Amino acid sequence: MLKNLSKLILFAVLLTPCLPCPADDGAHRPNILIAITDDHSWLHTSAQGSPFVDTPNIDRVSEQGFRFDNAYSGSPGCSPSRAALLTGQHHWMIGPAGTHGSTFPVYYETYVDVLDHAGYKVGFTGKGWGPGDWLSGGRTRNPAGDEYNEVELEGPLPTGISKVDYAGNFEQFLASRQGDEPFYFWVGSHEPHLKYAEGPRNDEELARVVVPEFLPDTPASRSMLLDYADEIEHFDNHMGRILEMLKKSGELDNTLIIFTADNGMPMPRAKANGYDYGIHVPLFIRWDARGQKGRTVKGTVGFADLSATILAAAGLPVPDHYVGRSLVPLLLGEDKGLDYRHAVYSGRERHSSSRYRNLSYPQRMMRSGDYLVVWNPKPERYPAGAPQRLDDGELSPPFGAYHDIDDSVIKRELLAKKDDPYIGRFFHLAVDKRPEWQFFNVVDDPECLNDLAGDPDHVTVFKQYKQQLTGTLVETGDPRALGYGHVWEDYPRQRGTMRYFPQPD
Repeated sequence: MLKNLSKLILFAVLLTPCLPCPADDGAHRPNILIAITDDHSWLHTSAQGSPFVDTPNIDRVSEQGFRFDNAYSGSPGCSPSRAALLTGQHHWMIGPAGTHGSTFPVYYETYVDVLDHAGYKVGFTGKGWGPGDWLSGGRTRNPAGDEYNEVELEGPLPTGISKVDYAGNFEQFLASRQGDEPFYFWVGSHEPHLKYAEGPRNDEELARVVVPEFLPDTPASRSMLLDYADEIEHFDNHMGRILEMLKKSGELDNTLIIFTADNGMPMPRAKANGYDYGIHVPLFIRWDARGQKGRTVKGTVGFADLSATILAAAGLPVPDHYVGRSLVPLLLGEDKGLDYRHAVYSGRERHSSSRYRNLSYPQRMMRSGDYLVVWNPKPERYPAGAPQRLDDGELSPPFGAYHDIDDSVIKRELLAKKDDPYIGRFFHLAVDKRPEWQFFNVVDDPECLNDLAGDPDHVTVFKQYKQQLTGTLVETGDPRALGYGHVWEDYPRQRGTMRYFPQPD
């Protein structure tokens, strides 16, 4: 299999057309910095009005540029979402790179590759593309660029906080530039990904928290959301240091700064789910040299749009196979807004090892206007994973699995109190099987609790959304829509724990 993969990679590389030569070294090209948190839903910055998350430095990007209120990631899971961003394509268009824990074949060119060839110095710190095995895909480095992770924070750190000094590594990267060489740098926070410190909280702290309606309003939920906020604020401190470095170096106004997240918060019914809290992410963009400040944009934006924007901002042609549109005209003030009805897409396949034979839970999503449509092609499967696993040939206790939900104090509470009249409702929302099609007005119902798919008042609009999503999937070659979705089950899992489950009934 490896021999055949090597031949395929070599054949694809030989067929890849030559890229244009690097631009003249004397050209004054903009720098590009993308800061991306890990598992962070759109509402959770102080710029968005959160009463329990304080992000003054991240907010500066918004205050001095643009805040996009309807931005959607490529997937509700980190690896496929990051791959979609790096390639400018929907996750279902990029083979094993579009699922979790597999590989990233070299023939899927990234915008980092294009920038590198065009004379940009490219690097990343923290979490780049992953989890997955890029080496077996024929690559010599992480798809996010050259790695800068040597600088570490000193002293003891709270549980769950990475030892990587993101700002310190960016400083090292800047110091290694040659002259006024333009740069691209990816700051990949490991936070607010689980696990968390789970420390004690006082009543005043707990009272500040706003609990989404799909989670039980309990001290456990409130405490976990504060842990989540602490980790976002940790990255915000790094963001402040990075912005000051850019300012002192004289590069701030010549740097396109993009702040976003790979997917939503790591709570039940959010991360790894095609609902709004799983794919609706923060997006702030600053390009101050262009004079645009403090603008709020309601139009929809997808990760594929960011890929096109990065290359266009660098003055490079956007490849024909990119499916997004550049935001540069908006950033330059040439376009006064974005279409709120513009459709953006997301999806998922395998996340954790959570089912018999590592089967996935496929989903495809489209947001346009007020609505989100969700297609669940395998409704017979459990969305959060099978309820039991096999350990040494023995079944775990009932409800002992659901591994598509990360371990947390909230998950433990749901499992322990699943028979409680109040807690049980949230347990079932998180783990029960779902219909093939779902439809939500995410303006009125961002928690996606009121499914309108069977509502007689929404028959026409629901049909239109189904047709548009299905048509786009066929047009862009999604195996799930073309009848050979089993290919997603065949990509090898090369990173992450392998678990074993009984064959489903």
